Amino acid sequence: MHKLEDLKVWSKAMKVAEDIYSLSANFPSEEKFGLTNQIRRSAVSIASNIAEGAGRDTKGEFRNFLSMAAGSSYELFTQLTLAHRLKLASRELIQPILDEVIEIQKMNYSLIKTLK
Repeated sequence: MHKLEDLKVWSKAMKVAEDIYSLSANFPSEEKFGLTNQIRRSAVSIASNIAEGAGRDTKGEFRNFLSMAAGSSYELFTQLTLAHRLKLASRELIQPILDEVIEIQKMNYSLIKTLK
């Protein structure tokens, strides 16, 4: 088991989830059950999978959950890009979050490599 608060990748993922909730609060109401819901679930899934993996007994289990977190981070990247293309948010608002998602992807991949 890993101490969750010591995992920088988890802390970054939590910050991104907070940022996503703030960003998506400004999406149109007709997106409430569409992209708003999906983008929030992806963001929460990153941090949640890291947390669940950290609580597992083996490195292999932790790696599996980190892999799921990686998938969610790519899903979030795609949804943010789509939100920009649909003009739901400006590039200026989305780019800092995209940069953080990329950083999380790199950190997550590095952590996976240390668990092999």
